[in-house]
Amino acid sequence: MTIQWYPGHMAKAKREVQEKLKLVDIVIELVDARAPYSTQNPMLQELIDEKKKVIVLMKDDLADPQQTKKWIDRFKAEGNHALSMDVNQGKHIKALVEEVKTIGQNINKRREEKGINPRAIRAMVIGIPNVGKSTLINRLANKKTLETGDKPGVTKKQKWIKVHGQLELLDTPGILWPKFEDQDVGYKVAAIGSIKDQLVHLDDLSIFVLKYFKEKYPNQLKERFPIDWDSEVVEWFDQIGKQRGCLMGGGMVDYEKTAEIIIQDLRSGKLGPFTLDHPIEIN
Repeated sequence: MTIQWYPGHMAKAKREVQEKLKLVDIVIELVDARAPYSTQNPMLQELIDEKKKVIVLMKDDLADPQQTKKWIDRFKAEGNHALSMDVNQGKHIKALVEEVKTIGQNINKRREEKGINPRAIRAMVIGIPNVGKSTLINRLANKKTLETGDKPGVTKKQKWIKVHGQLELLDTPGILWPKFEDQDVGYKVAAIGSIKDQLVHLDDLSIFVLKYFKEKYPNQLKERFPIDWDSEVVEWFDQIGKQRGCLMGGGMVDYEKTAEIIIQDLRSGKLGPFTLDHPIEIN
């Protein structure tokens, strides 16, 4: 599966991020806990440069907790601040606020040493589409400030949001990079829903998911789909399709519908917690 694209609004968003970076003190980079490496935009890393960064692993309730811990340890070892997040957990929201405030206090202390008055800390929230930027900001602001949705591309322009008078957040549109050089990265980003389904082949994507789970999470896979996993791939679809009632006229299996069900089960957590990037396998 080859995905190569660069919509005009993303090129514009990149320029805007570059312009606004000089106005902020901290970058809050959101990645998906189910694919912490694959959802880090390499183009954004170049833009961030020397800014203080907090990496937030979003949707950690859907991810493999052991792998999440390993990723947090790795990001911290690389010199970043890092934590995991379930936006429905108040304690997670509080932990992020405290982390940013601590960094901000040090920044303001340096300002005072230079004779500059301290001010509210400004942070930019960045990440790829559908990683949960607007949802997080709404939780931080404790109100529905921004439009949210479960489809990539909801945020179209930048907005400043005040949080408890101590923090100002800048939400930005999700930005993908022009081309996935690594095909597996494309599969992983598509699997968690950060690329519109219309741009990928769901049958190929579902095969990738099934093979990955067969290798990494076989027990979860067998529990959700109790079929003969020693059979050929096409037989997996036949068996799952029949089990889930994905049949067309004449009793033929609807492979497209079967693929949709597999991907829906993955994203909704019905296949259990998982992580598509294991730090031990990524240099």
